[in-house]
Amino acid sequence: MLWVLIPFVSYVNFAHLQLSLGAGVGLLIGYIGLGIAGSLAWALGKRIGMARSALGGLICTVILANTGYLGLPMTIALLGTHALPHAVAWDQVISGPMVFTAGFAVGAAFGTGERAGAGIGERLKLFLTRNPPLWGAVAGLLVPSGWAPNPLPYISRQVIEAMLVLGFFAVGVYLSSERREEHAPLFQRPDRVMAIALGCRFLVNPALLGGVALLGIGIPSAYFLQAAMPCGINGLIVGHAFGLDQRLIATSIVWSTLLVVAVGVVVQFA
Repeated sequence: MLWVLIPFVSYVNFAHLQLSLGAGVGLLIGYIGLGIAGSLAWALGKRIGMARSALGGLICTVILANTGYLGLPMTIALLGTHALPHAVAWDQVISGPMVFTAGFAVGAAFGTGERAGAGIGERLKLFLTRNPPLWGAVAGLLVPSGWAPNPLPYISRQVIEAMLVLGFFAVGVYLSSERREEHAPLFQRPDRVMAIALGCRFLVNPALLGGVALLGIGIPSAYFLQAAMPCGINGLIVGHAFGLDQRLIATSIVWSTLLVVAVGVVVQFA
């Protein structure tokens, strides 16, 4: 997924990316909101004395969201197909780049794997050499759209669907293996760490978008929905590459996804 599938999807989608100026303000606010949420998670996690790998995992669960695999289908189901272009813009312009920029930077800074304790130069090298999605995205931005002909976007959507299955399978594998080794129940009861993760993930960015909307700036409704999506499966990829707390990431994904799906079902049939 890290070295083949995700770089391919990044290349194709960035080669065909078209963003209107009108929705730019909302996307900028989205980045600011994720920065605030990630910083808040870092401050709260550090205050309660979380270990380095757990703190990095917590930050990743907050700044990396499932706006593609779950966000796009939920946008169609709850808001209609007319809202899909805005949802796609959020996913491609914010969520995708966040994985291989901020997500990998957090992994390089807080990871406890083989490169733990490395200096800034070594961590920067790690950020670049273990970041194939970034290579695909840069290539997609540099080449004309003709270099990613029409069949490739369709193929990339099929790849995304395959990664959805693989990603959730990975969540189950990590949860099961961690719980069996520690003789713990499969589903960990929410604690204060989960409260921090879910609170920062669900509240900060939607509240900031809402505040901007109150000023009279038209924020697309799809942005609010995408901002409230659960923790992203890509967090597991970052955690695996850099040695972050995989159990914390996987548990956050499970609880946040269950919550979003439950709320979505209630709204759909209410």
